[in-house]
Amino acid sequence: MTRPPHEPATCARGSSGSPPPSPRQKLDCELAATRKVINGLALCDHGPVSAETTTATVYQRIVTTFNEHPEKVFRVRDLHEHLVLPTDEPSINVTRSRLGRLVRQGLLEQPGCGRYQKRT
Repeated sequence: MTRPPHEPATCARGSSGSPPPSPRQKLDCELAATRKVINGLALCDHGPVSAETTTATVYQRIVTTFNEHPEKVFRVRDLHEHLVLPTDEPSINVTRSRLGRLVRQGLLEQPGCGRYQKRT
């Protein structure tokens, strides 16, 4: 009986009564292990994302938005609607803090109260 090409050969190490695995069997075992790792990584992509990654992603989305629209002046609520972020008051306040940091870092400017624009 032959095994399908996607099924690995048995990965048993040579025990006292059996011959050691052939180079082909070793290669099959390594490929099977690699396949398991890749499949595990692919499944992890759909898992929960850490808060640090989420924060970095939101910052990147904000900066990208201002880079794509350098002349546009955004209010925080407009920015939330543009990025399809929640518009509840706590979320808006978090974004205000983020925008304030970006202003202090020199990436954005504040041409008016509550308005933000890419620094030119």
